[in-house]
Amino acid sequence: MRALYDSKSKDLDNRGIYALLSENTKYETWIQVELALAKAEAKVGMIPQSAADEICERGTFENIDFQEVNRIKEEVGHGFVPFLKVFTMACGKEGSKYVHYGATTQNIQQTSQLYIAKKVWYVFYGFIKDILVNLADLAEKHADTVMPGRTHGRHAIPITYGFKLSSYIDELISTVERMKEAESRIFTVMMGGAVGSFNTMGEVGPMIQDLVADELEMSSMTVPSRSISSHKLEMVMILSLLCNVLHKMGEEVYYTGIEEFNEIQEPFKKGTIGSSTMPHKINPKLSKGIIANSQKLYTLVSLGLNTGTRMFEGDSSSYMVHEAMIEEALELCTEVLMRAEELTRGLIVNKESMAHNAQLNGGLDNTENIMMKMADRLGKDVAHSLLYEKAMLVEREGREFIDVLREDPAIRVTFSDKELEEMLLPENYIGIGADIARKVSAKARETADSL
Repeated sequence: MRALYDSKSKDLDNRGIYALLSENTKYETWIQVELALAKAEAKVGMIPQSAADEICERGTFENIDFQEVNRIKEEVGHGFVPFLKVFTMACGKEGSKYVHYGATTQNIQQTSQLYIAKKVWYVFYGFIKDILVNLADLAEKHADTVMPGRTHGRHAIPITYGFKLSSYIDELISTVERMKEAESRIFTVMMGGAVGSFNTMGEVGPMIQDLVADELEMSSMTVPSRSISSHKLEMVMILSLLCNVLHKMGEEVYYTGIEEFNEIQEPFKKGTIGSSTMPHKINPKLSKGIIANSQKLYTLVSLGLNTGTRMFEGDSSSYMVHEAMIEEALELCTEVLMRAEELTRGLIVNKESMAHNAQLNGGLDNTENIMMKMADRLGKDVAHSLLYEKAMLVEREGREFIDVLREDPAIRVTFSDKELEEMLLPENYIGIGADIARKVSAKARETADSL
């Protein structure tokens, strides 16, 4: 496995994904694809039905001598031929004549890997469903929880934590739509033979490929060229976009859990140790794993694009990279999703710290509120200049913002002390963030239900 692991990994439930990515599942799927090919070829009359029946009856995982596979592998130096030779011997006298008829290694291996990837993809949907529900619960609960909005690393204007969560939800929903829409392009069957033009199968080739696709519940490539890799790259890119949303969330948890912020913390399991030297340490292990595995996943996009440009109709160096790239992408995404589900399920939100932090600037975060209320009388630009002058006075002299505002004649004649105090309260300037949080939460539940 090529994902990044830590002590948290052993506690997480991968929901069967790593069994799908095992060596046994790979061999089982090679067999499944070979059986689907034999059935299809018999159906169009390319091979005898009796041969296909024998292949399907005798070509089972249990009948494969894997010690012999490994022995031949050392002898011939090919990754697939040793399996094929032993599988062929298992398929009986007549069936063995028609095993792997008209297909090439990459047809079986690529189709098999994408078949497995589709199964993993649907487990991913389950994780995303749970994450969406977890985020919807949090966004509804904290729709009105006031906190500082931040831009360029500094306070901007107040928001609610529910509104912040709604941005993650919205991007996740877009990712689900992207995943569903791309399925027919990504999970494809390729049975075009040595170069992809059905040289052995001839005119019945596309029909055979379609039948195999129907059997495996996949799509059929229009041009089954071994040089086409864009669908594999699309899968990695989509998974990168999925993890990018969760990575963004993980970064916020990682940093706003710092004592100086103290806004959000990961769920903590009793007995977990954070440091060999500092007994007090409680580290953000879930976020750390989300960040690290996401960052590694992104590197595969560039790798895939570069290796996808190999010339001619087939290149083993490209296949090696893409096969490893897909497996690694699935592993990395699994580690991110497992952590994100647990993180969102147990996230600790410190409302008091958020409220405190929203007040740190003594009302400066609501300067825009006062400016816009004065804009009707003075014009927006003049009001901006006036409030900028007051804000800079606070910054230079360290005075209270409310006192600086009260001293200005134009402001004093426009607003009473009580009105000024009300306008500087963070909870009085959050726009429709709470409404957005509730609306998007409902949409998250609808999307989750569709999964």
